[in-house]
Amino acid sequence: MKPYTKKIVLENGQEFYGYGFGADREAVNEIVFNTSMVGYQEILSDPSYTDQMVVMTYPLIGNYGTAEEDYETKFPTIGGMIVREYNDTPSNFRYTKTLAEVFEEHAQEIFDEAENRMHTIKAVMLATLGEGTF
Repeated sequence: MKPYTKKIVLENGQEFYGYGFGADREAVNEIVFNTSMVGYQEILSDPSYTDQMVVMTYPLIGNYGTAEEDYETKFPTIGGMIVREYNDTPSNFRYTKTLAEVFEEHAQEIFDEAENRMHTIKAVMLATLGEGTF
């Protein structure tokens, strides 16, 4: 197993380790959840997620890439995305960029880590997320 490249530190001091994609940066964001099975491009470009790291509870994100005509806003302002498994090989004939390319272009980060679903359940049960830092 390759060594982790990123960590999330919660307000209460808990640390979660994983792999970073997109921009390489440090940020302080509110962490929120989204349970959608599709539509990650719309989520990353939805202005209501400005400066928030969105935990995607669906296990596979990135598999269909992004298409220019599917953005909600021209310049995504999401703080980051936390996923269980990131796929950097889109299979959609319409895709123009991978999710990692979009996040790098807009100075945002994807945090990929294997135990994401366990952390999601734990965080919801404890309701203690507050703010996190990459």
